[in-house]
Amino acid sequence: MAHNLEQRDGQASMFFTGDVPWHQLGRHLNKPATAAEAMEAARLDYTVVKRPMKAIINGRQYSDVPNAFATVRTDTNQVLGVVGARYEPVQNRDAFNFFDPLVDKDEAMYHTAGVLGRGEKIWLLAKLPDYIKVGKKNDPVEKFVLLYNSHDGSSHIRVKMTPIRVVCNNTLTAALSGTESEVRIKHTQSAQDRLQEAHQILGLTNQLYKELDYIFNRMALRKVSSSQLIDYVKTLVPDNPIAESNTRTENTRNHIIGLHDTVQDASMHRGNLFGAFNAVTEFVDHYGGSKDASKQLRSIWFGGSGEQLKRKAYQLAESML
Repeated sequence: MAHNLEQRDGQASMFFTGDVPWHQLGRHLNKPATAAEAMEAARLDYTVVKRPMKAIINGRQYSDVPNAFATVRTDTNQVLGVVGARYEPVQNRDAFNFFDPLVDKDEAMYHTAGVLGRGEKIWLLAKLPDYIKVGKKNDPVEKFVLLYNSHDGSSHIRVKMTPIRVVCNNTLTAALSGTESEVRIKHTQSAQDRLQEAHQILGLTNQLYKELDYIFNRMALRKVSSSQLIDYVKTLVPDNPIAESNTRTENTRNHIIGLHDTVQDASMHRGNLFGAFNAVTEFVDHYGGSKDASKQLRSIWFGGSGEQLKRKAYQLAESML
């Protein structure tokens, strides 16, 4: 399975704490203390500039391309993407620095960060202290905040809550009703000001996770019959009315139901709503995505089809409460 981590001088541009991820790649750190240390370890300490684009006419004459600019990585001179006039690069150091006050106060710990492709996409995952404990057996869910940035014009800067169930490493994407659990920032001149507004989500994170704790535990108490589980999965994975056959749809449904019914790690939640929701997240994270790990990461973290399905699964489960 491809990982698409940037490789320079035979080393992957990534750091991690804890268990070794990503095919044994990346640099292990015990506990990076600052964003600067995390960036250096993950080799994120590069800058990106915007350069006017020119077209070659008749093989020798250059002509400006209106409203088109290339984003260029200054240490390698690689073109990362093509953007418009209003786009302004946001440097990795500026995107990450607002985490430092939380780390200084032991309210967060830099957990992993890395570079994808040629440097056009980067991420930082910070772990918050304590856990959500779900159900009578106190099934632990770790609390994270994820920052994601692109330098190719493909995405906003995104900062969001990312709870992960420890026992099976499932990312439990959630959209809390009536609250903003994610901040999106455009690459414009106001991006630096908007980054300061990202503190809103960090300031609200403890309250948001308290709300999520309450909802997950209510899900664990809500019993689900076999027929209700089937209805839940059919609602999330409906038939394709224009397809000649819905065999693939049926296989997906059966796989999700099988994860709920038979996987040993899910046994403590078999027969309840949290178990049904978790079966969907497990399918998305471990079985239902691309064989390319970077595409899978995008799918489950950065607004792709996997994240969308998990949001639907959460919202449907919440509505059943």
